[in-house]
Amino acid sequence: MSSSVPVVVAGALGRMGAEVIRAVIGADDCTLVGAIDNTPGKEGADVGLELGLGELEIAVTSDFEGCLCAVSQSVRDNDGGAVLVDFTHPSVVYDHTRAAIAYGVHPVIGTTGLTPAQINDLRDFSAKASIGGAVIPNFSVGMVLLQQAAAAAARFYDHAELTELHHNRKADAPSGTCIKTAELMEELGKSFNPPEVDEHESLQGSRGGLRESGLRLHSIRLPGLVAHQEVMFGAPGESYTLRHDTIDRSAYMPGVLLTVRRVRSLAALVYGLERLI
Repeated sequence: MSSSVPVVVAGALGRMGAEVIRAVIGADDCTLVGAIDNTPGKEGADVGLELGLGELEIAVTSDFEGCLCAVSQSVRDNDGGAVLVDFTHPSVVYDHTRAAIAYGVHPVIGTTGLTPAQINDLRDFSAKASIGGAVIPNFSVGMVLLQQAAAAAARFYDHAELTELHHNRKADAPSGTCIKTAELMEELGKSFNPPEVDEHESLQGSRGGLRESGLRLHSIRLPGLVAHQEVMFGAPGESYTLRHDTIDRSAYMPGVLLTVRRVRSLAALVYGLERLI
């Protein structure tokens, strides 16, 4: 057990949480020690039986802090501590992350919706507590490659727009992944999309969300989608398009496990999978 990473999953009965639990129990170096979910009527149920994985002897609980407290007390200090993987809701993700750090549990946050100010606050709080953590807008290695390509292309193109497409149960827009991509492109310090006409929207929002850099972000929500992103660059006589499509949530699991394995060695909270690979 000393070499195995103890993992708590918040949002355990959700689509991403369920996929994480499958990945954790299938990994030789990870051990599921907690399952948090507030689905009505599921308190005390065996999470494995609920997910069709067989009995795991891990009861579902809605008591977030109670679970973290129990896990932190049961894990010896020299084991490196437990890890929380959170796929819950934007409305609670800040409090969840801060509570995990306070209990000495390393947060791995897949829930999007944190503001830059909140991320900076959590980074400072984790550094003071010496508890490493990770906020990862997207766990796909392919998406990291798209973001790096977009940042490189931004050096050569002055016109660019970003579109992200997700299932219609996603609560926040634009996605954290899309925002992160824009931030990486903006690290050059340049402005994009210099106006050439006096635009007028006959339907408010038609041109998408406008960032200070001039980049525009567009969000699409439809059933049947999983997670998709497109970055389109334009210049006289040509266009250049980067696109990534996630067709199954299993695509995120290598990134989730990589983060779980590395987060306990961090001195503070990091933002983005590219910080770990």
